[in-house]
Amino acid sequence: MRRIHPYAEDEPDIPAAYAYPRDHWLRLNMVASADGAAWVEGHSEGLSGGADKRIFGLLRGLADVVLAGAATVRTEGYRPARPRESWRALREGRPPAPPIAVVTRRLDLDLDSELFTEAEPYARTIVITTESAPKDRREEAAARADLIIAGDELVDLATAVGELRDRGLGRVLCEGGPRVNAQLAAAGLVDELALTVSPLLAGGDAARILDGVASHTPVTLAQVLEEDGFLFCRYIREAQDEASG
Repeated sequence: MRRIHPYAEDEPDIPAAYAYPRDHWLRLNMVASADGAAWVEGHSEGLSGGADKRIFGLLRGLADVVLAGAATVRTEGYRPARPRESWRALREGRPPAPPIAVVTRRLDLDLDSELFTEAEPYARTIVITTESAPKDRREEAAARADLIIAGDELVDLATAVGELRDRGLGRVLCEGGPRVNAQLAAAGLVDELALTVSPLLAGGDAARILDGVASHTPVTLAQVLEEDGFLFCRYIREAQDEASG
């Protein structure tokens, strides 16, 4: 892998290139085709490659918590994050793997799935839902996960992020989907977009990586890495302090 912006460098220090600038920071990590599709045939796998998977794993290792919408969790078959040897130094002083936090308005989740039954106690899955979610489902979720109520009819993402920070989970990695991304951006909660651009023209009717309410958030291109035609871009919200990679 090589860096091509803001300066040229062969074999850069990748963990340093993606280091969090501060303890409270929300990063979106998404992959898109060259023509802007967020998935191929409903899944992101068709856009990915070996280098993208390495970056995906690294970003999880750097994060305190991984945030995802219920649709993404269902479609992509989420399981608990597992410790990796390569994370040992990255996570010094923290649990060996981050918990997964799921945003769900109606609690339409399979609470018997591995995401809930196989999570380690130090990385218990977190469910973020609403007061209007069915009471029996809230009780069941509370028995299987760490339950956060954030909002009445809709999930209040600012409240949700604040609750995560109160739990010491300030470095948030959001893996989508596009609707959650759009809501986070509209709420002014996104500090950074880590975008992989896949060398593929997808066509079709796939959503963009932000799909929904408009936000018009100005960002600055802070870094571009390249491998095998894939571009790995870091965009920082303007007026944010950026740690050089």
